[in-house]
Amino acid sequence: MSGTGGGREAQLKHTGLRPGWTTGACATAATTAAYTALLTGDFPDPVTITLPKGQTPSFALTAEALTADSAMAAVVKDAGDDPDVTHGAVVRSTVRRLPPGSGVVFRAGDGVGTVTLPGLPLEVGEPAINPVPRRMMREHAAAVAAAHGTTPDVEVTISIDDGAEIARSTWNPRIGILGGLSVLGTTGIVVPYSCSAWIDSIRRGVDVARAGGLAHVAGCTGSTSERTVREVYDLPDIALLDMGDFAGAVLKYVRRHPVDRLTLCGGFAKLSKLAAGHLDLHSARSQVDKGFLAALAREGGASAPLASEIAAANTGLAALRLAEAAAVPLGDLVAARARDEALTVLRGAPVTVDAICIDRAGTVVGRSAPKGP
Repeated sequence: MSGTGGGREAQLKHTGLRPGWTTGACATAATTAAYTALLTGDFPDPVTITLPKGQTPSFALTAEALTADSAMAAVVKDAGDDPDVTHGAVVRSTVRRLPPGSGVVFRAGDGVGTVTLPGLPLEVGEPAINPVPRRMMREHAAAVAAAHGTTPDVEVTISIDDGAEIARSTWNPRIGILGGLSVLGTTGIVVPYSCSAWIDSIRRGVDVARAGGLAHVAGCTGSTSERTVREVYDLPDIALLDMGDFAGAVLKYVRRHPVDRLTLCGGFAKLSKLAAGHLDLHSARSQVDKGFLAALAREGGASAPLASEIAAANTGLAALRLAEAAAVPLGDLVAARARDEALTVLRGAPVTVDAICIDRAGTVVGRSAPKGP
């Protein structure tokens, strides 16, 4: 039903903004080109990759180098119309042969950070190359290897020119990613950010859902939460609102243009911000309040020492894991408080609300019961 004028895809089209490519997509393209050259002696230029949702963008190479045991390819990141600090950055992949059976091993080159604190989806000491980009690079390396009758036993070193300097403008140092940037992306596509355009697209999405007679819509913070809420409720595409960080925009518009049921679905950290009363969930304008999470955990039965650990946690996810290990339902508590904050903003509008918290993999880690005015 995505062609009917609603949903995430229609919202993006309505903004009139040009999407771009994530660092993960760029790293995958560079890796694919470098590994192909290592096996064949020739760099594909442009190099085409397949993104998680099936798109097949092509990337021009900006640099290449080949030796007997390694190959390097680089692409320039194009973030589209998004004001991304990494727009224009040169992402390099150096692929080096390893002994048979080694598989694909990732290394952080210059400008790519290393994880130094727990609470992220990577182990301490690992290069800050997130799980989905790793999977994309492994899959593309496997495809290149299979096409040439071999197995992908290689070391992949990702570098980003001036990445350490660029990282100073991000939250990486604060969450323990040191030495450079993270290689990110769950879809490979950078959704352009524009407050006015995106909020307008949210309103359009609500209007389309109401015109289609839908009684249940869902505000999702991104593609992973969108996938989760679709699985939970089997909603059509036009019921899915890509609210991004604009929880307040969804709630205020639904207050004036009610639907019977509204589900809010997002990462635990983002929904914890809503639970604490923030309506703009962007990292530049609101932060996870671990003291608030500690107090909420105490309400859920956490001991004073555990609450202190939660208050000192590195990230919201780390706080959640501490609570889970002690069987304290912090995810459910956050979901319930987020639902209640949403109802406060709705000011008695005839809308029943529930909230779902997920982790980075899309696993439900907290859920509230539906509640109306």
